[in-house]
Amino acid sequence: MNICFFSDQFSANFKPLTLTRPLDDLRIGIFTIREKWIKILNPLSWIRQVDTYLSTIFPSGIIRDSEDYIWINSRFLPSIDLVSAIHELKANSSLTLNGQLVAIRISADETKHHIESHSIPTIEKSSEISFETPFLQYFWDLLSLNHDQISFDVKLLPVSFQHGFHFDSSSHFLNNEDIYIHETAIIEPGCIIIANKGPIYVGKNAIIEAGTILKGPVSIGEASEIKMGGRIFNGSTIGPYCKVGGEINNCIFHSYSNKAHDGFMGSSIIGKWNNFGAATNTSNLKNNYSLVRLFNWDDDQLSVHGVQFFGSVFGDFSKTAINTRLNTGTICGVSSNIFCSSFPPKKIPSFTWLGEKSEVYQFDKALEAMDTMMKRRGMHLEEEYAKMMRHIFTLEHSTSS
Repeated sequence: MNICFFSDQFSANFKPLTLTRPLDDLRIGIFTIREKWIKILNPLSWIRQVDTYLSTIFPSGIIRDSEDYIWINSRFLPSIDLVSAIHELKANSSLTLNGQLVAIRISADETKHHIESHSIPTIEKSSEISFETPFLQYFWDLLSLNHDQISFDVKLLPVSFQHGFHFDSSSHFLNNEDIYIHETAIIEPGCIIIANKGPIYVGKNAIIEAGTILKGPVSIGEASEIKMGGRIFNGSTIGPYCKVGGEINNCIFHSYSNKAHDGFMGSSIIGKWNNFGAATNTSNLKNNYSLVRLFNWDDDQLSVHGVQFFGSVFGDFSKTAINTRLNTGTICGVSSNIFCSSFPPKKIPSFTWLGEKSEVYQFDKALEAMDTMMKRRGMHLEEEYAKMMRHIFTLEHSTSS
């Protein structure tokens, strides 16, 4: 089959994370949403419907003219029942759940039309699914489902992850059968890896420094480092090329982000290329134990829904200074700097320079900082990426130069 990823009207619920990526690129469990589907369906090809300003960084792909396409709503995660239903999907028919479009099968010509017109296909012939399947409605669902998704994703790993790992005799492993460590990963002396309540995944070239405690389910991505004495609690995903330490509980880091020092981070979702100063701490529970309500990114309205545990959401390239204190339900956009001595506001727009007063971060200075950070990892800021950032800057600071 061929597949096409699309996002519906609920995709706005995932900003600021989706300011710099399509919804299918969000990470939950070990893999991104797109990676899960591709591993399970093994399609002949895949494409995506993507906003114009993101298309140079995340291209739509090339349509195969002779084949039907199964469109998959990126908010829905694969399950055994849903995968089976998709395999059985007939031409010009769709699957829905509570009226929400889950998947639809249409021709390549129709697919091309909808990709070019940035529209979502509609079709009269639909089947309402009767089984439960995981899906995302708001960005906090990434955290509530992350435990189960780590357990789901380890089943997609090569068999080699279950065997052949070596560790110092001073390290302690509990429930080896649910520990998946790549043969190139390094486990330093004195580590405690506990998988009795969920699997532990440690990817290629990852480093778990001495004295670290991992309590599953936990995923440590490729080439990531857990600094000495780090404590990573259940439901946490540390994406590829991250460096983290201190205490982390039920958090998702996407990639190239650093929290290398002590400090607590709980129930938080971190994008790419973030950096958190030493002793940055997040609150993820209100003093009165009431639900945490979060701002809608587009209209600044507090959500009518809420969760009891929620810390912070950070868009890409944002940073905190040492001793930063983040309140429950803090939402920070793209490329902002927080260095105020008191609690920052609960919504921090993109490209904000937040000290004792709030100013707009000069765009050329922001790009310079991005490029410097990327060069530290042997990369550089490409022109198309800078154009994407300019679009985001203009969206939120249209009157600024």
